[in-house]
Amino acid sequence: MHSAHWPLTQSYTATDPLPPAQDRVHSTEAVANKIAAVVLRVLPQIPEGVKRILLGGRSITLDGNTLDTTLQLMLKAEQALGVDGLVAGDDFVAARLELEELADSFKRRIPVSAVTDLTVSGAVGSISARHYRTDEPDAPLLVYYHGGGQVIGSIETHDDLCREICRAGGIHVLSVDYRLAPEHKAPAGSEDAYAAYLWACEHAAELGADPRRVAVGGDSAGGNLAALVSIRARDEKESPPALQLLLYPVTDYQSQTRSQTLFSHGFFLTRRDIDWFRNQFLGGASVDEADPRVSPLLADDLSGLAPALVVTAGFDPLRDEGRGYAYAMGQAGVPVDHREYGSLVHGFASFFPLGGASTFATAEVISAMRAHLTRAG
Repeated sequence: MHSAHWPLTQSYTATDPLPPAQDRVHSTEAVANKIAAVVLRVLPQIPEGVKRILLGGRSITLDGNTLDTTLQLMLKAEQALGVDGLVAGDDFVAARLELEELADSFKRRIPVSAVTDLTVSGAVGSISARHYRTDEPDAPLLVYYHGGGQVIGSIETHDDLCREICRAGGIHVLSVDYRLAPEHKAPAGSEDAYAAYLWACEHAAELGADPRRVAVGGDSAGGNLAALVSIRARDEKESPPALQLLLYPVTDYQSQTRSQTLFSHGFFLTRRDIDWFRNQFLGGASVDEADPRVSPLLADDLSGLAPALVVTAGFDPLRDEGRGYAYAMGQAGVPVDHREYGSLVHGFASFFPLGGASTFATAEVISAMRAHLTRAG
């Protein structure tokens, strides 16, 4: 195993421009995205019985789980449009644009007490963040890291989810735009995530939050960052997070798991996506896929970490590494609440506006998070 050290990545300023995007996204992909956006807006209005009729009464059962009807219909519509996975081509700028447009197409813009854009300290410069405020007195603060394979995603793509966490959870949320690959290879993103966590601990009271209850959380790649922040805070003897909220996290870039094979395509996140993200993030990086600075499951010691709420999904290629990390932390004496939603796919928390089991599971996770943070007080 590697020992964990935390060097700073150089050659970055907060004003670095992104490489120019292609003049336009390939026309067929653009049309597919627009149709998919219409489908996502209509899905919440379709009664359950009609969904089953549209699916011909067929369900998908795999590895002991039956796929949620709403998600099955969503995936069927995507497949009819020739879409399979998060990333259609190799252009990372186009991939970012496609996700931004898709996320914007079914946003609810859930009202919260206040939303403020600000800058916080990154590892080597200021980075953008967004504060979602609750009016509840002395509420906890969740520092949130968006998913997207360390390559795509942003504050905007996860705006609705952060609003819902703030509203339903009655907590402050600080969503952080960390540096992305391939412009900034590993471990740049985790360095920004850690710096933002320290900034949040120092400024929690100014945000109206309880400085004794600063948690970290994220989905997928963001869950990876939350886990790494928790390990580094322990190693550097900083105040530990009040909680790690790890939604279907990436925990092991090295291993090939059974769930990666079972759900390699057809369930939103594909094996091709995973390989593409890994190459963008780790190709030419100063760390490799076995380094615990990117693969927390491979760390020598997981004892003494913050309590964790680990959430996995039954139809997710990342299911097994999420399960493995929950188990490994528990074996190391960390308090772990592991919840698996067998009928759901990777990314389900972002699909909560669509209805079905995604809505129920997201509400339950937020309620569990609130309960854990209440006990932390």
